Amino acid sequence: MAEWLTLPQVASHPALADRPVAWCGGELRSHARFVADVRTWQAVFAAQPGRRFALYFDDGYEFATALFGAWHAGKEVVLPGDAQPATLARVAREVDGCAGALPGALVPGPAPAEPAPLHPLDLIRTRAVIYTSGSSGEPLAIDKRLDQLDAEMHTLQAAFGTLLSADAVVHATVSHQHIYGLLFHILWPLAAGRAFVSRRLDYPEEMARHLAGAPGVLVSSPAHLRRLPDTLDWAPARGHLQAVFSSGGPLPPEAAGDALRLLGHSPIEVFGSSETGGIARRQRAIDGDRWQPLPGIDWRIDDDLLSVRSRHLDSNDWWLTADRVQAQQDGGFVLLGRADRIVKIEEKRVSLTAIERALAACEDIAEARALLLHTPAGARLGVVAVLSEAGSAQLARDGRRAFSERLRAALAPQVERIALPRRWRYVKALPVNAQGKSTEALLAALFNPSMPQAQWLGREPSEARAALDIDAGLQVFDGHFPQAPLVPGVAQLDWAIEFARRCFEMPPQFMRADTLKFQQPITPGLQVDLILRWDAPTAALSFRYESAAGVHASGRVVFKGTPQ
Repeated sequence: MAEWLTLPQVASHPALADRPVAWCGGELRSHARFVADVRTWQAVFAAQPGRRFALYFDDGYEFATALFGAWHAGKEVVLPGDAQPATLARVAREVDGCAGALPGALVPGPAPAEPAPLHPLDLIRTRAVIYTSGSSGEPLAIDKRLDQLDAEMHTLQAAFGTLLSADAVVHATVSHQHIYGLLFHILWPLAAGRAFVSRRLDYPEEMARHLAGAPGVLVSSPAHLRRLPDTLDWAPARGHLQAVFSSGGPLPPEAAGDALRLLGHSPIEVFGSSETGGIARRQRAIDGDRWQPLPGIDWRIDDDLLSVRSRHLDSNDWWLTADRVQAQQDGGFVLLGRADRIVKIEEKRVSLTAIERALAACEDIAEARALLLHTPAGARLGVVAVLSEAGSAQLARDGRRAFSERLRAALAPQVERIALPRRWRYVKALPVNAQGKSTEALLAALFNPSMPQAQWLGREPSEARAALDIDAGLQVFDGHFPQAPLVPGVAQLDWAIEFARRCFEMPPQFMRADTLKFQQPITPGLQVDLILRWDAPTAALSFRYESAAGVHASGRVVFKGTPQ
């Protein structure tokens, strides 16, 4: 078994040159290489004035070396959850500089000729600022000391260390910019001496292929585990996987069952938050709905709400959560929903959780999220629903209006009339952020979206195909045109470029558009396929919109500059 390192020792411990750290594009990076790269980053950060620096890296190994380089230079790191303009604008006001895929980022230079020695990090003064997922749309910054993060490492090792062999490779579908991915994909492997794969797995096809190569661990989320297709050959992965972890939200029982059947493991769900760290664990096949506290976690119930105390927190005080719980005889508890999901509609108190449970009991609904929408007519309830096969068939027969009324009628015996949902969105999957969470901000965007929902039918290095649902609520229909709404040609061009950037490494600068043709209008209610082809040598994107009615539009766009 590899020697255990505390987080202060990860980059400073001597005589571990051959210890594995990370797989980067087929190359195994050693501890000696890791320390050298940390020293390079340390020199970069030490040369900069100021104390707080934002880090945003897609690659896990680059992130880890920059993180420890900043820490060993005495800097406090800030980890934005994404690189969206609004996020970056907020973070820019709070930091003195940045590194990674951010505007004006620092870049590592040549290795220092006489690198500074790496001493063990200070447990109290070494800090990171981690943002919550922002369920209400405004992320909250959480300040974490290194002693809190180190305590989490000991908790994870005590709870799960015996499940994993020393040579188990750690794969992840979640981002290390959030607390779950940071702990499970980066810091725990570094402490335990297990190699992690630097690149995140985005698609089931990648998961099936990469998990089949060697003993491994999968760090994932409900958003990914709900979408494991039966059509892939999972047998090689089953033969190598040692554990599957899931966090970011409860894993539906049917998804847990599918993961057990396809991957050979009942996922280990970890319950906690950015504020509290890990609290409890469960495996559906063993524990059902019951959660068992992690080692070292004290808990109690205060007025039906869960309170916790642990070394993961910034003090020894009890932390009152907003989670309603019920104690179980075996020492665990069952979650009963969030107390803060009570909203008021015309002075009536309405439980969003109760509405979601009632909808989940309908055979037409596979999953549903209720939210409060602020409209010119006042506060109204909206629902975003994933339909079952039966529900999809019923929607096709009835149409949206009649189908929505059918669901309202099903809710009527349990919900006062004023609180019945007024607006509905039917999607193939709930939208999620990089942490795998369906935030209220993402759900609310579906009621006035600028882009259609896309279901990717295929994504290759130079070609992609997506099915787009042309919802009547899209912003592009405002003013185009009241009596005969259609998608303007400029919007079709913009969509093609935006979806292409999600698939290909493209230069940033638009140069020209060629051979644009708009043969048939794209109107509300249609489902169209968008076919994208990227030619890297010429920096040209070809696109085509088509449906059962034929081709709607096509064209070619040329770019210039260095690929992003």
